[in-house]
Amino acid sequence: MRCVSTSQNNGDMTEFQDGPGDGGSGLDGSSTDRIIEGFARINEKVDAMRNQRLNDPDSLGDKAVKFALPSIAGFVAGKLFTLVWNKFVARKRPSDGTGELGDGVVDQQESLFAALSAAVGAAVSQLSDRGSKALVARRHRRQSD
Repeated sequence: MRCVSTSQNNGDMTEFQDGPGDGGSGLDGSSTDRIIEGFARINEKVDAMRNQRLNDPDSLGDKAVKFALPSIAGFVAGKLFTLVWNKFVARKRPSDGTGELGDGVVDQQESLFAALSAAVGAAVSQLSDRGSKALVARRHRRQSD
């Protein structure tokens, strides 16, 4: 069977017809070769991905350390920074109702807190990311010795 598109048969639907002299498959040699070449390319990519996965020196635990350590360190640093900010730096809100949270006014102190908090969180995350990679690399060196 072969598929004839609507542009070839000027009809509203696709027709299926027996192919000439090829046992009804409707595929000529070049289209079959192209399909086989396409499957071969897919197979090569799958093999390359499998080899990459099998040759990866990092175990699941190594990958978890590389992911979790920077994330947790950044979170803890952000919380500690907020705690220190609220304890020592944040000014008390006036009791007359002005300057309430959610009043739509962003003052300089809130902007400074946001900028410093983001900077501290990013710096700690970067440093702990480097540290976790170094920790995993050291573990790999010890195992190979």
